[in-house]
Amino acid sequence: MLAGFSQGGAVALYAGLRHPKRLAGILALSTRVPLADTLAAEAHAANRNVPIFMAHGRDDSVIPYVIGEGSGDLLRAEGYPIVWHGYLAEHTVCMEELRDIETWLHEVFAVAA
Repeated sequence: MLAGFSQGGAVALYAGLRHPKRLAGILALSTRVPLADTLAAEAHAANRNVPIFMAHGRDDSVIPYVIGEGSGDLLRAEGYPIVWHGYLAEHTVCMEELRDIETWLHEVFAVAA
């Protein structure tokens, strides 16, 4: 599992989608897909169907919501199984988001077991 918030989320997406060994999932919060124009050519088959959880605050002034949402749309269009959540929050993590992350982690690790 790779996870990150903001720049860390971008690193998790970049590295995870290109990693040659299967991951359990990618958790990317308040972020975007970096170097999206090279993803199709560089993505590794090992993580072509890796579960991805993305979440973003609707009032984020650091990475605007529409940028995060666009990254989610891009991954969905590429066929990745993405779960997307938007929250009434700024560039932070809120309690509702933590509960959704907990639920998703239980689902992902129950399937991986």
